[in-house]
Order: sequence, then structure tokens, then C-alpha cells
Amino acid sequence: MRKRDYGQFCGLARAAETLGQRWTLLILRDLLVGPARYSDLLRGLPGIPTNVLSTRLKELEEDGVVARTAQSGKDRSVVYHVTERGAELSPVIDALARWGAADMHAPREGETVTDRSLASALRASARSTGSARANYTVRVAGAAAHASVHDGVVDVDAGEHAHPDLIITADSRLRDFLAGAIGPDDVQASGAVSVDGDPALLREFADTFALPYSTDE
Repeated sequence: MRKRDYGQFCGLARAAETLGQRWTLLILRDLLVGPARYSDLLRGLPGIPTNVLSTRLKELEEDGVVARTAQSGKDRSVVYHVTERGAELSPVIDALARWGAADMHAPREGETVTDRSLASALRASARSTGSARANYTVRVAGAAAHASVHDGVVDVDAGEHAHPDLIITADSRLRDFLAGAIGPDDVQASGAVSVDGDPALLREFADTFALPYSTDE
């Protein structure tokens, strides 16, 4: 089945036809972090059936949101990437991520964190920080992402930074720290966050990647 047709001449209906299928938003989340091979996407989306991933990628290609390119040289694997039209979805995906994170506190049973989901979460919460300059590596539940903050510009990607000023290793309580529910001293004393590098940068990190907070359980 291709996708739902809502039968309405409406921009939101057309968007829902493209984005409303299961796994589509998470595929786009990962591709908005950066280009990826099919195997990279499959590994980063635990639980997605291979036929569903293939179908969703084909649909997104047909809609002009995703394209694929064969790499040159010895590695001739196919890489998927967002098109210019697909890149326009970045603020939409980020806004949905912030909305969904507002009442998150602890993972539900079976929920995982991946490098690209962590990078996407950092990008969604990032905000301009004036003249601050720092490189961060963030590790949560076996996943890693990094961020570079230079002169108010924040760049985020999956994996470790080659030369971090601060390495942050945390559990799910990092989310409450970034939401301001736990202070930097308390979050380190509790063991929720440990740092390697200049500890003063932890406060700057929290200011740069502040999250909304809800007390609802």
C-alpha cells in the first residue's frame, strides 16, 4: 500500500500523506543528521523491517524528499541523503522533537538511544550562544554525538568529536539537567553526569542545549 490519500486539496493533508507513514519521520531524522547508507539506516533504526525501510526510502525518493547517490572510488556503495526540499523539513522535525521531549523523563522498557537520535536531539535543542566557543562529545547509553559551538553557530553530528574540550557521559537524567530541573553540581554528585575536561563548560553546554520541561509523569 503506497500511502493514505486524505482526499483534500490541503497542504497539511499532502504533508501527512508524505510524512504520516510509520518510521518515515525517524528515517528523515537520521538523514537530516547526514547522508547514510542503507545498512547505516537499518542499524540506526532497531526494529524496522527491511522491507519497510526499502519501501519508505522509495516513497521518499518518489516525493522528492530523499535522493540516492553512488559513491565514487573503491567504496561504490549507495548513499541516501535529503534533497533541498527534504532539508526544508529540518525545523519541522526539530519542533516535533522538542514537543515530544517536553514530558520525557526516563526511557520506557526497550527504548534505545542511537548516535543519530542523540545528534538530532542536540540539534533540536541548540540555540545561539553569542561568542561561546567549545567542542563537546556527549555519550548516553552507548550512543555518542558531538557538537561544535563557534561564534553563535552550533554544528552537531553523530559520533565522537576528534578534539573535544569536554566529554559528557550521562544517563537519561541528562534530559532533566538540560531542562533546568537539576543543577550542574547536583547532577554530577548524583552520578547522572560525569565530565572529562573543563567542568566549567558544563554550564555553557546546558545553556546552549536547554530543553523544555514538564512535571507531568
